[in-house]
Amino acid sequence: MNNKIDSSRKTKRIVISLGDPAGIGTEITLKALGSKKLPSEIEPLLIGCQKYIEEVYSSLKEQGVNSLANPANLEIDNLPINHNVTPGKTNAKNGEASFHWLTHATNLMLKGAARGLVTAPISKESWHKAGHIYPGQTERLAEIASISNPSMMFTAISPYTGWRFNTLLATTHIPLAKVIDTLTPNLVEAKLNTLLGFCKQFKSDPQLIIAGLNPHAGENGQLGLEEVQWLKPLIKRWHTKNASVDIKGPMPPDTCWLSAAKSWRETSNTQSPDGFLALYHDQGLIPTKLLAFHEAVNTTLGLPFVRTSPDHGTAFDIAGKGCAQEKSMISAIKASWELSKNK
Repeated sequence: MNNKIDSSRKTKRIVISLGDPAGIGTEITLKALGSKKLPSEIEPLLIGCQKYIEEVYSSLKEQGVNSLANPANLEIDNLPINHNVTPGKTNAKNGEASFHWLTHATNLMLKGAARGLVTAPISKESWHKAGHIYPGQTERLAEIASISNPSMMFTAISPYTGWRFNTLLATTHIPLAKVIDTLTPNLVEAKLNTLLGFCKQFKSDPQLIIAGLNPHAGENGQLGLEEVQWLKPLIKRWHTKNASVDIKGPMPPDTCWLSAAKSWRETSNTQSPDGFLALYHDQGLIPTKLLAFHEAVNTTLGLPFVRTSPDHGTAFDIAGKGCAQEKSMISAIKASWELSKNK
């Protein structure tokens, strides 16, 4: 199709940027859209190269994959690529394509063309080879939307209990050595406010848990001073302003998510927490992926529109083999639909 988008369909449209061509983005998108697990009202708009989408579709059919959306029946905003794609290989041309697709998709969202944006995984290495030096898609989205401090939230619904598992990251794609200097009382307070706002969409009086920074949450200053010097006083002040909120922490990081594991599996857990604040990337992502790898969705908070993404990467090791799991993409599309209801 051409680049003129029918705005009358925006309340049903979910824009999907297809990510790195050499990854699994196109495969899992076609599989997800071919499943019966998505709301029937959704009208997807794919941002990518139509010719390549058709090639991936044909390849998957030849490999015996049948539950696929046919590109002939999909709305595609065609942004062509003029090079051969080798699955699993990084290069500047693929990085340029995925960067261009994301940028175009984001601008569509800012024009109000759809109710939600889903982004398939990109390769940061390919972006860098193309000259686009960003830690990830979140930072590029924030730049286009003129947002200075977006938040990275991972949310998942347990297929066993229906409990919603929410983890917000205080810091995101930065080296571990920079976490100490980046974490400030102002930053953590802002992230607590963001976490509370997100969780209040689902429960008026949520229970929040904040992880400690050091082993054993510092053990009263024996293993680190951050907790006693500023984190505990900050939580106390924040709770004074938000007295109706049940907040726990800073909790030792090695036991912080045990209640999440119980709530994920056991319907009898009446003390299910509603939101966790992790102080750095892997602290939050390790328990999230262990519990909810196929269900978890990355959503960027602070943007003027809903953006979600699968919680995994490009999976270059299996790209082109037809065996990529589409569960997280299904979850990302469903989350985009559900979270954008009130936008």
